[in-house]
Amino acid sequence: MTSITNFSLVAYLHADLIRARRLMYGTNGSSLGCRLWLGLFSPRFLPVFFCRLAYYFYNRKLIFLSKLTSFVNYVFFGIEIAVRCPIGPGLFFPHTQGTVIGAWAIGSNATIFQGVTLGAKQLDFEYLENLRPLIGCGVTIGAGAKVLGGLKLGDGTCIGANSVVLTSIPIRALAAGIPARIIRIMDGENIEAS
Repeated sequence: MTSITNFSLVAYLHADLIRARRLMYGTNGSSLGCRLWLGLFSPRFLPVFFCRLAYYFYNRKLIFLSKLTSFVNYVFFGIEIAVRCPIGPGLFFPHTQGTVIGAWAIGSNATIFQGVTLGAKQLDFEYLENLRPLIGCGVTIGAGAKVLGGLKLGDGTCIGANSVVLTSIPIRALAAGIPARIIRIMDGENIEAS
């Protein structure tokens, strides 16, 4: 995934809100009640909103607005997200401080905890695909984890807290450690790929 075809700001934000409601309150999120809309002002959702808005501006070649929106996200929520990184619907940040996202692309229903770094192993101002991680759908990345280089995290993978991932991880794998190694392959639980 190098870009999102037919990206709709409203549709993606709606999917993000529904998933956040399901994760935080245990509801299916099918109705847009008052509680859901109050979630718009949650520190778990506003960073997603600014991320989506920055990507929206970037796709429309409004680079200054894109970078300004990303900067607001950084100042208020401590999260730095590359404006050109396509991220599928259902993104959820339980917490954001210290998170840096410079992945090539992230699939749908990703959960990314605080202090995570997704990016290149070395300086990469050109934003090259072979130097940046590709994150699959339904992936959970634990607090403080570092995922570095041109690798792939398969759909449904879970990366343990404070792990350092330097090689690709297959689908439905639980990986942890420094450097990360596969602990086990899961039997389809906790996968929200779509």
